[in-house]
Amino acid sequence: QVQLVESGGGLVQTGGSLRLSCAASGGTFSNYAMGWFRQGPGKDRKFVSAINWSGDNIGYGDSVKGRFTISRDNAKNTVYLQMNSLKPEDTAIYYCAAGSGVYLLSSQYNHWGQGTQVTVSS
Repeated sequence: QVQLVESGGGLVQTGGSLRLSCAASGGTFSNYAMGWFRQGPGKDRKFVSAINWSGDNIGYGDSVKGRFTISRDNAKNTVYLQMNSLKPEDTAIYYCAAGSGVYLLSSQYNHWGQGTQVTVSS
């Protein structure tokens, strides 16, 4: 059973940047595709980005394309989400998840972290 712990969230001004990290333990990290989702206040959890085990299959949600970059370091059992040009609408709790492939649906991921809050002020 893989455990996931996110970090790197915080408060940032519009146009700023943050890098989220998700550290995995308890499983073989390179066996998993990794995804990032976010959930704003009163909203459903939405797909942000995902990456397969080797990093050669990556997907992004439309609202973050060109601003966010996902990457992973299998030697460090960590996946990252570099977030640039942040907007107030990016404010949400960000969750990382582990699954068997690069999927857009949260139901396709079996393991979840506890989330990290990102707040973008205007």
